[in-house]
Amino acid sequence: MGVLDGRVVVVTGAGRGLGRAHALLLAAEGASVLVNDLGTTPDGAGGDGDPASEVVDEIVAAGGSAVANRDDVADWAGAESVVAAAVSAFGDLDVVVNNAGFLRDHAIVSMNEEDFDSVVRVHLKGHFAMTHFAARHWRERYHAGERRRRALVHTASTSGLFANPGQSNYGAAKSGIATLSQIAAQELARYEVVSNCILPGARTRLTLASPGLPELMAAADGAFDTWDPANASPLVAYLSSEACRFTGETFSVMGGLVQRMHPWTVGESVDSVTGWTASTLSAALDAL
Repeated sequence: MGVLDGRVVVVTGAGRGLGRAHALLLAAEGASVLVNDLGTTPDGAGGDGDPASEVVDEIVAAGGSAVANRDDVADWAGAESVVAAAVSAFGDLDVVVNNAGFLRDHAIVSMNEEDFDSVVRVHLKGHFAMTHFAARHWRERYHAGERRRRALVHTASTSGLFANPGQSNYGAAKSGIATLSQIAAQELARYEVVSNCILPGARTRLTLASPGLPELMAAADGAFDTWDPANASPLVAYLSSEACRFTGETFSVMGGLVQRMHPWTVGESVDSVTGWTASTLSAALDAL
């Protein structure tokens, strides 16, 4: 018996790295998995094989159930098609694991419009479009009388919560994703949908493209591989299961460490019962 027996799951960007690890574990835990991946290069430019079919072959060879999908999740019609494909193949949809994305890192002064737009599109719009069409399906099923726990699992990044120079496009999108997850949790609770977010630390094609990280993330022979993408997948499986009792939360996961992240909190303040002038406010803020 797996923790996801009978569940239907879409994993976007599931051809490699984190998405592949998620798809393999979710299938091993009993889920029927739609493996979505365009097969692009790490910067999203052009094709790079058919990884979705390769992952499906792995799942089926291990006795699991999976189908491949190559729709663009950041395209409105593409996201709708992904949801429809899961329902057509498996009869329903219980979980969306939003994971697809790529990087185009540049300093703010060097970044062009296409680099900014494309990264925000695939990450933030891709997450939203999949959430939108999954939510519409779940609302329809709920109004038809079905009472079944559904789940959204989003992928943000420490770059979005703590900032990382050179990633203004990626970091802004990932910060938006964390907030999107919280809003989805609030709006979709009425349809028995939970929405949570992960911040995975892992060795992937994207992280290995960053200077200095390949050396940091190298696996030591015989030791627990802290940077293995598969380390994040048990958390995804839990958040995808009917046993999950969290919603609106964000968890950091790296190696064996899982940490619950707190949202924005109110810090120090200054107050004046008569209002401020520029000079008095300046003096008050200097004291902070």
